[in-house]
Amino acid sequence: MPVTLKPLSEQTIVITGASSGIGLATARMAVAHGARVVLASRNEEVLAAVTENINATGGTAIYVVADVGDRAQVQRIADAATEHFGGFDTWVNNAGLGIVGRIEDGKEEDFRRLFDTNFWGVVHGSLVALPILKQRGGALINLGSVASDVAFPYQGMYSTTKHAIKGFTDALRIELSYEKAPVSVTLIKPAAINTDFAHHAHNDADREPMLPPPLYAPKEVAFGILHAAAHPKRDIYIGGAGRLFSFFNRVAPALMDQLSKTLIPQSFRDESPRRPEGALHDAGRDGQVDSDHPGMVRQTSFYTRLSVLPGFGVAVAALVGLGVAALFRHEPKKAKRSWF
Repeated sequence: MPVTLKPLSEQTIVITGASSGIGLATARMAVAHGARVVLASRNEEVLAAVTENINATGGTAIYVVADVGDRAQVQRIADAATEHFGGFDTWVNNAGLGIVGRIEDGKEEDFRRLFDTNFWGVVHGSLVALPILKQRGGALINLGSVASDVAFPYQGMYSTTKHAIKGFTDALRIELSYEKAPVSVTLIKPAAINTDFAHHAHNDADREPMLPPPLYAPKEVAFGILHAAAHPKRDIYIGGAGRLFSFFNRVAPALMDQLSKTLIPQSFRDESPRRPEGALHDAGRDGQVDSDHPGMVRQTSFYTRLSVLPGFGVAVAALVGLGVAALFRHEPKKAKRSWF
């Protein structure tokens, strides 16, 4: 069956990790476009406040307290959406956490908890959502990262989870396409985003972490997610800087390894850790979309806005083709005879 997605104004959208950052920005933007939203996270206090505000201002929202590392709790999200709205049209697997520090300094229990949330949360959400999406048609949107393509030092296990999400999402997309399921599967790959990700991360280092520049606003990721909810897309990079990182890692991986080392000094503030335990094992202090990054934050990405336009991929391929053709346009001069 062909994949046909509804306009946002006709959709019910499930969003995990909805109590801060990208998830909260996406929820607010979705409601502004007329969508009904089902919000999920571990933080009931913030979820209740956000939901109350949405409903009081003319939107439609419900919330479910759930830890995405537990499939039974994820199933409760789908059940609530079905009970209140008869199902859903888009499911966004956004919940995610981080660990900052040298891999050798980390603990296995923390690594496993990170995988429970980042990777298994995506797996649980996808497998719970698919029976309804395959029946109704719709979009499954998974939050990867530029770290799905590039390994970042001092975020080694986080990068590992995002690589795993990419492998899972790509394989799932192929299988659904093979059986002609009416489901669009999109992997969102943000660059560094100005959320409280660094403050929520479990910190094994001796300084407060921050994300190296350039940073983009969370609303730009929300734009990409909601575009994918209404327009089938394989993947969407948020931020041209991230796209360049992925490109150079593909064509010159050894050079990218060297460049990545320069990010280490830019990944910490000159201050002691604020909350080293972060939100890895317990819900964080949520409710904020943006963080307090001390530098410039790019509100929009020209690359992202351009990349979602129809024909962008064809145009890029055409430009590459023209470049290759130009190399062979003129016959090479006959080489002079040489004995050496």
